[in-house]
Amino acid sequence: MKLFKFLSLTAAFLIALTACGTNSPAPEQGALPFVLVTSAPNSTPTPTPFQPSLYTPTLPSLYTFDTNISAAQPLFATETPSPVIAPQTSPTATLAIHQLFPTQAAPPAQSSLVEPTALPPLTDNETINFLLIGSDKRPGSSYRTDTLVIAVVWPKEGQVSLISIPRDLWIYIPTVGMQRVNTAYQSGEIGGYPGGGPGLLKEAIAYNLGIRIDHTAMVEFDGFRRIVDTLGGIEVPVSCAYTDWRLIDPSYDPNNENNWWLYTVGPGQVHMDGDLALWYARSRSKSNDFDRGRRQQEVLRTIFQKALQTDTFSKIPQLYNDFSSTVITDLSLADMLRMAPYAVNFTNANIRGYFIRPPLVSSWITPGGASVLLPNEAELSQMLVEATTLSNFAVTRETITVEVQNGASFETLESLAASRLNYAGYQTILGTADHRNYSSSVLVDFTPGQDSTQRQTIINSLGLYSANILSLPDANSAVQYRVILGADYEPCFQPQELTH
Repeated sequence: MKLFKFLSLTAAFLIALTACGTNSPAPEQGALPFVLVTSAPNSTPTPTPFQPSLYTPTLPSLYTFDTNISAAQPLFATETPSPVIAPQTSPTATLAIHQLFPTQAAPPAQSSLVEPTALPPLTDNETINFLLIGSDKRPGSSYRTDTLVIAVVWPKEGQVSLISIPRDLWIYIPTVGMQRVNTAYQSGEIGGYPGGGPGLLKEAIAYNLGIRIDHTAMVEFDGFRRIVDTLGGIEVPVSCAYTDWRLIDPSYDPNNENNWWLYTVGPGQVHMDGDLALWYARSRSKSNDFDRGRRQQEVLRTIFQKALQTDTFSKIPQLYNDFSSTVITDLSLADMLRMAPYAVNFTNANIRGYFIRPPLVSSWITPGGASVLLPNEAELSQMLVEATTLSNFAVTRETITVEVQNGASFETLESLAASRLNYAGYQTILGTADHRNYSSSVLVDFTPGQDSTQRQTIINSLGLYSANILSLPDANSAVQYRVILGADYEPCFQPQELTH
C-alpha cells in the first residue's frame, strides 16, 4: 500500500538519516541567528540535554531495587557514551540511583536490578508494525541507532500510530542486560544474535514496550537528501520557529568551527530541499532529543503528504532499486506491491503522533556518568495502550472536513493551522478568506446538528481561547466547518498535547 511503501522506504530514508545528533560544535550561547561565526565556539561535546521535570514521579515498579544509600550526585552531568555490550550468559545488571529527583531527601543508590518482566503484547494480528531505524553507521566504525520510530498500521481502517523512542531510553536488552535502546542493534550484530541487529532490537522492543515488530528498515544519511530532492523538495509547516547550528554549505568541512552558523526556520510553511530537511529533522544542539522527535514526525508527515499529492508511488519499483544500497530492510518489493490495495484508505489526517518523553520517562545518571531515561511504568503503559488501540475518536473525526482560511496578515497561516488539525485527526482543505484583517478567529458551523461540543473541540485543537461562532446549518455544504484565522491565532503548538 502507499503508506507502507512510504513508511518502509521514503519515511525510512528520512528517519534513518535523522539518526544521530549533529556533529556541529557546541556554540556560545550569545550568538545570533544568521550570523557567521567569526570566533571559535566552545568545541566541547554537547551533553545529552534533558529538561527538569515539574512533577515528582516514582520509580517504575517494573524494577526491583535494594535500599543501600550512597552520596548523591548531580542530576545532570556531561554524557559519557555507553559502550556497546556483547551478549552474555547472565541477563542481570547492576544499577546505581543517584539523586534521581532533587526533592528527595535520601535518594536510593547502589541497587541490584533483577531482570524485569516482559510486557504482555499490546498489538494483535489486525496491525502491521514497522520499526524505522536511523543509524550513524560509517564504514569501519562503531555505530548506534539513535533514531527509532515505530509505525503501528491498521491497513483496513487506514489508521497509523507513530511512536518516537528516544535514544537514551534505559531498557532490558535480552542476553545483554540493562542498556540504552540505541545499543541493541549493534549488540545483536556483534554477538551473533539470531536475526542479527534487527532481531535483537525487535526482541528488545517487544520485551519492554509490548509491541511486536513485523518489519524493519534502517537507513544512513545520503539517501534522505536524495529522496527529498527526488520529490522536488517538500513544504514543511514549521509551526514553531527553530534555530540551531547549521553548516553554511554542505560542501564545507564540518570539523572547521568557522563553517557553522546559527540558522532559523519558521514559523511558516518552508520549502526544504534534501539538505535543509535533513538539518531540520536531525539537529539538536540547541534543543533536545524530544523536540527532535517532534520535528522528525513533522517531516515524515510532510513527505507522506507530498508523495500522496504526486505520482511518486508509481515510481516505487524504480526508487526501490535506486535506494536498495542505502536501505537495510526485510521488506521486498513484492511485499510492498501486495499491500497496494489498501492505499485508498489513508490520508495525512489518519496519522496519530506519540512521543516517549516526560512525564512518561525520568532522567537518571548512570554510574558511568551517562544521562539516560528511566520509564515511568504507569504513564508509559497508558500511552502505549492508546497508541496501539484503534481510535474511535479518529474514526469520528475522519468524517469531518474543516475548511481553513487565512484572515490574518501572516502568510501561510492557513497551512500551519491545517497541519495542526490533521494532527488532531481532522480532514482539512484550504480556502481563501474575503479579507485579511480579521482581529479574531471565526468558526462557521454548517452541520445540521450544531454540536457545541464538537465546535469546542475544534477550537481547543487550534489553541484558541475563544472564537466567534457563526451557526449556518447547511445539509448541502461540502465541509462541516470553516475556520477563518484572525490575528489572535498563535501557530506554535506541541503535538503531544493534542487529543487523538
